Amino acid sequence: MKRVSVFMFCLFSLCLSAFAQPVILRYSHPNASSSIAGQEADYFAQKVKEYSKGAISVEVYPNSSLGSLAEQAKLVSAGAIAFHHNTAAALGSLYEDFAVLDTPFMYKDVDQLMRVVDPKSPLMIKLDEGLLKKSGVRVLSAFYFGTRELTCDRIIKKPEDLRGLKIRAIPFPIYQAAVEGMGAVPTPLDWAKTPAALSTKVVQGQENPVNTILSAKLYESQGYIMLTHHILGASVVVVNDAVMKGLPKASQDAISKAALEAGAYATKLTKDQEAGDLAALKAKGMKVIGEAEGLDLAAFRASTKKVVDAKFGQAWADYFKTIAEIK
Repeated sequence: MKRVSVFMFCLFSLCLSAFAQPVILRYSHPNASSSIAGQEADYFAQKVKEYSKGAISVEVYPNSSLGSLAEQAKLVSAGAIAFHHNTAAALGSLYEDFAVLDTPFMYKDVDQLMRVVDPKSPLMIKLDEGLLKKSGVRVLSAFYFGTRELTCDRIIKKPEDLRGLKIRAIPFPIYQAAVEGMGAVPTPLDWAKTPAALSTKVVQGQENPVNTILSAKLYESQGYIMLTHHILGASVVVVNDAVMKGLPKASQDAISKAALEAGAYATKLTKDQEAGDLAALKAKGMKVIGEAEGLDLAAFRASTKKVVDAKFGQAWADYFKTIAEIK
């Protein structure tokens, strides 16, 4: 009798497992699937499925397929999507101070950037608290998105060369300040509209990391890439807090582990591929303009700092000091 009971219990358990459906959570982002940022999201989804033993299934929506940058941020805040990654300044639409992480010419190198955006750093803990309180969203992880460079349909060597030119800016204040500081007329455009705007000459240029420029085929409309190195940027992965807390502890742990691994994976890929991506852009016909070719990097740094200090210096002074102390 005891053996029959055990057999029936096992059979019942197997039936439950067979009919159990995974929890489906959505992950939205603005990047092409082929980009490193796109690969990060896919890697995260794969690892969540693995670590949760199939209990969680993550559906990835790339290329801003669920809306503009601001709309995606609102969707994750509302819980309509669970996960989202974007630049820090884009997340500043949910909590304004978060945009400080994308201040131009702020980090000495990528290693300092990654120490600052580490979810356990004192600054990120503080910013995360503000983000959670303001929007119901919290940070899962961050990864190196790349160093932002200027592209244009003509050669640019100094800020004066950009006078009167319309350069696409991510439609958030710190990015518009960066473009203005470099000498151009900042033209706010969502990323999804940018390739067409470049092709039709609505704008004459834009700024992005080399991997984004390559994966979006911007070399088809942009003949020159200027190595301004004006922003060392991280992409931040966030989760709706209520969605996360509604999951079993084991699933939460699986998601957290997957996020950190996916971030490390993407950071390494970006570091490893930057030089190769730049070479690929050159092979596609883009002319690379660096200091050896006459780019006045000091002038770009000085003019950008002047604009950023005027717009944000007083409000973000304490943040700037904290970041400078993270060596």
